[in-house]
Amino acid sequence: MVEPVIADTKPRMVDVTAGRTYYWCACGLSENQPFCDGSHASTDITPMAWTAQKSGNVAFCACKQTATAPLCNGQHKNLG
Repeated sequence: MVEPVIADTKPRMVDVTAGRTYYWCACGLSENQPFCDGSHASTDITPMAWTAQKSGNVAFCACKQTATAPLCNGQHKNLG
């Protein structure tokens, strides 16, 4: 399996809408971070569907190292 690319070393804050489904880029190759633009086609990594339970600002992981995908858990702070 191909390892994801670190797209950024800080999360991407996004204003989400309750009930809407978002497709988080898990490969790190998307130019539309933190969301999928189809760039994963050259990998075996697929995007993750995530539906907002409530409206508001959400921190999506951009380092692709989180254990709580697609949301940031602070793992980017441990990157060298």
